[in-house]
Amino acid sequence: MPLARTGELVTRAAEGRSAVAAFNIITLEHVEAVIAGAESAGAPVVLQVSENAVKFRQGRLLPLARAATAAAERASVPVALHLDHVQSDDLLRQAPDAGFSSVMYDAARLPYAENLAATRAAVAWTHARGLWIEAELGQIGGKDGKPPLDAHAPGARTDPDEARAFVTDTGVDALAVAVGSVHAMTTRTAALDQDLLKRLSATLSVPLVLHGSSGVPDDGLVEAVAGGIAKVNVGTALNKAMTGAVRDFLAAHPEAVDSRPYLRAGREAMVREVERLIGVVAGPGSDRR
Repeated sequence: MPLARTGELVTRAAEGRSAVAAFNIITLEHVEAVIAGAESAGAPVVLQVSENAVKFRQGRLLPLARAATAAAERASVPVALHLDHVQSDDLLRQAPDAGFSSVMYDAARLPYAENLAATRAAVAWTHARGLWIEAELGQIGGKDGKPPLDAHAPGARTDPDEARAFVTDTGVDALAVAVGSVHAMTTRTAALDQDLLKRLSATLSVPLVLHGSSGVPDDGLVEAVAGGIAKVNVGTALNKAMTGAVRDFLAAHPEAVDSRPYLRAGREAMVREVERLIGVVAGPGSDRR
């Protein structure tokens, strides 16, 4: 089927008090695993390509985007393509022609006024081209090996009143909020501030997004979706599943030189994790069409 649109998937999830899972992809195995897991779960899914992934792919967006599009068009469930954590305006401007229906513009590292101005400009550019846009307020931390802010540091949590003004002044379609999750966690020990999340959900009129979801236990994710999260971003959990399976295969088969068997093991491990996580965030009563 044709590529789905991220905004439509997230809006439908928000209306149903559910969430759509969005998985960061790096290799073709990631693409295949995410789609296979979504098909097994019978749920729509978002394929996310981050700016860091583009850097890994030698700065070229199109090869991975074209592969993802080709795979998505053969899927039996709706699959959308999202450009994640974009800081480069040059990369932002490649999104429409590469098949992306949405972007996450990341200016959260900037002081509030600069974040506001940069995001407002990105919103104007993307909306003029029919793209849905997500932004971030508050610092989730953990990207590029940087530690998260202390929980009590200024800016470490999203302030509801500031968030309401930010959404109104920028016109963003969704907001990633900092409520205690951290990027790149390999343990599932993050404790979300669920009370803050509920206040943000009650204050804001746009869908909320949770980044750093790999570090959140299942019960925390379930409560976060019930509290207003409509898009759940996952990256590290897939990499952990893939790397663990590849490591186990090579330990059991030290003579192996053909990459296909261990990549197959890694892909299958990611399929299982995708299906499991979709079951957690979509919920048994959600509309999975």
